[in-house]
Amino acid sequence: MPGSIGTGPGATQSGLSVQSADSAIFVTRMATPVSDPTQSKSYNSTTGVDIYGQKPILNSQFVSGYHPIAQMSQPMGVDSSPVPQSIQTPTYDYSSIGPYTQPSQDLYYHQAQSAHYQPLNYHLYAPLPPHAINLLPYQRTVQGFFLSDNLREEIQRKTEATLQILPTSGLPEALDVYYSLVPLDTNTEKSSRIFGYSSWIYKAFSKSDGNTYALRRLEGFKLTDEKAIATVQQWRRLSSANIVTLFEAFTTRAFGDNSIIFVYDYHPLSSTLFDTHFGASARYPISRSPVVPEQVLWSYLVQLSSALKTIHSANLAARVLDPSKVILTSKMRVRLSAVGIMDVVSGNGDYNSRVESISALQQDDLYNLGRLILSIACNNHAISANASVPPQIIAKSLEYAGQSYSVGLKTALHYLLGNRPVSAVAIGKDGLTEPLKGIDEFLRIIAPYLQQNLNSSLHYQDTLESELCKELENGRLVRLLCKFNFINERPEYDHDSAWSETGDRYLLKLFRDYVFHQTDENGLPVVDLGHVLRCLNKLDAGVDEKVMLVSRDEQSCLIVSYKELKNCVDAVFRDLSRPNG
Repeated sequence: MPGSIGTGPGATQSGLSVQSADSAIFVTRMATPVSDPTQSKSYNSTTGVDIYGQKPILNSQFVSGYHPIAQMSQPMGVDSSPVPQSIQTPTYDYSSIGPYTQPSQDLYYHQAQSAHYQPLNYHLYAPLPPHAINLLPYQRTVQGFFLSDNLREEIQRKTEATLQILPTSGLPEALDVYYSLVPLDTNTEKSSRIFGYSSWIYKAFSKSDGNTYALRRLEGFKLTDEKAIATVQQWRRLSSANIVTLFEAFTTRAFGDNSIIFVYDYHPLSSTLFDTHFGASARYPISRSPVVPEQVLWSYLVQLSSALKTIHSANLAARVLDPSKVILTSKMRVRLSAVGIMDVVSGNGDYNSRVESISALQQDDLYNLGRLILSIACNNHAISANASVPPQIIAKSLEYAGQSYSVGLKTALHYLLGNRPVSAVAIGKDGLTEPLKGIDEFLRIIAPYLQQNLNSSLHYQDTLESELCKELENGRLVRLLCKFNFINERPEYDHDSAWSETGDRYLLKLFRDYVFHQTDENGLPVVDLGHVLRCLNKLDAGVDEKVMLVSRDEQSCLIVSYKELKNCVDAVFRDLSRPNG
């Protein structure tokens, strides 16, 4: 760097000396998240930061907080003020819980200690440039034998999130058969907008089967009638690819109050539709028009309609069609979560004994589905957050959506948000007076778009099946390599004449050198993955092709077929697997 900037008398001198050029270059050791002491303390301020700077490591699949949208992005007349929250000061002894517990937050949320993360080896199979290679039909790249980088990294991240624990979380050590609780909420503010009680979500392991489950806790709920919890048995029998399975529910006082726990399937690294479309890091920018591609809206609409079809066919009602309760578990795959809770909270599980009938609740499901899709299409969370949206606001929002999307989507939304089925009006049944809407009728309306969604799903299934076939071959070769390592050079048989390196074992030793220990004319090791895979595949198939095996001292030369070598592997491994050795 120059010693001064400019040449005039007012030139500023550089703060670095000439000797600074010889100083060592600063290199960071690892990408470790550093907590900022000036920020507000929450349990995910350090632990919840992904070291790769993309998304939180901790799951945010069941966010129960309410986030009002900006005033500028909503139609006129919609109330976007936050729902009042009932926050009571806990009366617990925080000093006994831990030094990081804050009275302004939930009792069991704390500031996690700083931790150093070791990054996973995501770079192992990263493709190297140049990428545009014209290969011959018989040529393959190394990456062609393994899972694609994106899919492999996604699965590794999900596995990492599933096994993640908090050593000192301040949470109860166990709830019934569930232990190692980890909070999953990204928002620590209490909200009772949907269930009427403050709701929290945790990840836990089960002592019964070792699987991971998501536990949703309703704080301060006291079960007064045992019949209310019997509804869970009806939800357990539901089987749908778009519903998060509910397993059981039980009450507990492990948190210091009356709480009820609902146990669901755990889907790692999933996010809610609220986070995806209305959160701080929304996937689709507002500057685009339309904001969300229509194909995405149809995917949501078709999958949620399939979930409602399963629920309504079982004479139940979802009652939780809210952006914060619909989770995105993988690529364009949505699931309806938190089902069955409203049935336990609102009554004894018997629809006939309630003020609202099952038909009325199912009508609300269809109406709420329409509000959910319309809010995403208009990028206006207030449409789905406020239960009583004025009809004129719905009409203006439909008009706005009709300018950016097709007539088919607008027709589907009109059916869900209107009083009369669109099909009945088209047929001309003027004698009907506000007939009840039904999920079967709605599926007939969107039938052309069901085919498109099914076609996309089948294409994605073909892609996953192709990736699975790669690992099928790899698994077969791994089993063969395991046999080789069991057989070759066992130290306990060094002085045993019955296990000397003669006969079949000597052939396998020479074949191992032929596959893995070849050298070039300069004596350097030959590292050729294609040669290894070609030889192992021929050995596993037992072809009649001959191969010449040479000893290390080059004094012996044997010609043997792959079929004979395969018989040697099977015979020696059977001898090794015998109980007496």
